[in-house]
Amino acid sequence: MKAQEREKLLEALQARFEKHMHRHQAIAWAGVRSRLEAHPGALKSLREMEATGGEPDVIGRDEKTGLLTFCDCSAETPAGRRSLCYDREALDARKEHKPESSAVEMAAAIGIELLTEAQYRALQTLGEFDLKTSSWIRTPPEIRALGGALFGDRRYGRVFVYHNGAQSYYAARGLRGALRV
Repeated sequence: MKAQEREKLLEALQARFEKHMHRHQAIAWAGVRSRLEAHPGALKSLREMEATGGEPDVIGRDEKTGLLTFCDCSAETPAGRRSLCYDREALDARKEHKPESSAVEMAAAIGIELLTEAQYRALQTLGEFDLKTSSWIRTPPEIRALGGALFGDRRYGRVFVYHNGAQSYYAARGLRGALRV
């Protein structure tokens, strides 16, 4: 990443960080920037999260390891990461009208992880997300083995986690991801 591009990304991340301090109380931007500058791979992932509409922001820090967690904090599931089935197996199972990719593959390509149900619910305590869209979440193997996958959204003032066939995809369903740095 060129220095100018890196600086522009860091400025965008800092502006979002400062605008939404309730997401990361007791975390200082100077420490976040220092950690990011020490991990150029993380900056590449954050650049892709930003480019696909994720609006990544810090949502926590592991007190034991010091690792920061960035998450997609766009109001709706990122526009550049929608219309995806759950994983490669689901994509391969589709006979027609295949989407371009899957949520699991796209997350891996970006260098992020799908949110777990617990992470998705924790994110929803920091704001109201997915009021019109939904996001695939990491599905337990026993559910996936039966052909299903989980997704979440917020409707009627509540957070819901649902199931669907893993091969399904909708224009309003995509993926939110997390990155630990």
